Amino acid sequence: MELLLQPEFWSALLAIIVIDLVLAGDNAIVIGMAARNLPAHQQKKAIIWGTVGAIVIRALATLAVVWLLKIPGLLLVGGLILLWIALKLLVSDDGHENMKASGSLGAAIWTIIVADTVMGLDNVIAVAGAAHGDFLLVIIGLIISVPIMVWGSTIILKFMERFPVVIYVGAGVLAYTAASMVTSEKFLAPFFTAYPWVKWVFIVASVVGVLLIGRMKSQKQKRLAEQN
Repeated sequence: MELLLQPEFWSALLAIIVIDLVLAGDNAIVIGMAARNLPAHQQKKAIIWGTVGAIVIRALATLAVVWLLKIPGLLLVGGLILLWIALKLLVSDDGHENMKASGSLGAAIWTIIVADTVMGLDNVIAVAGAAHGDFLLVIIGLIISVPIMVWGSTIILKFMERFPVVIYVGAGVLAYTAASMVTSEKFLAPFFTAYPWVKWVFIVASVVGVLLIGRMKSQKQKRLAEQN
């Protein structure tokens, strides 16, 4: 009960919800595409069982990452990876064209599990970083991601298309989480504790840098696409 009264718990949970909303929608599209060639009565089964399998693997992966991030140096590495993921989120990437629809129920379930495992690495690292080693937050994050993946993809994607600022908010949260991971690294923490203003300069610079670079790259991509 004491945990539920701590503002750090709720701020971390809010970060995880935003991360899930921004990153899980893309995985939901993969689920839909993998099952689209199945008969109508099998599509729901493929989505449910494929998602269950994917969530089990994602749960184990997230818990493993939470444990691994306690190893010296890995918070720094995880934070840098997450900064790259935040930047990638802002650059348009239509990588679903090569996603093949499966013709059988078993193949569709397997495709969903494998595709989500590969594509869900960003979500795993982000949620593990935002949870700060709290396994309860990890489990809550996974529970939240299930309905988003199964039912919410179309709504989320339409919402993002209509209000692009949502993507920037998500990228900002990811960048903040990444910078916080870096400043929490054991061998760097004493320095940032001694000079707290450097910590906040680094966090603000990370968030602003990701948003600016991501926006410039995205606009450049759009210009190149229009020229072609």
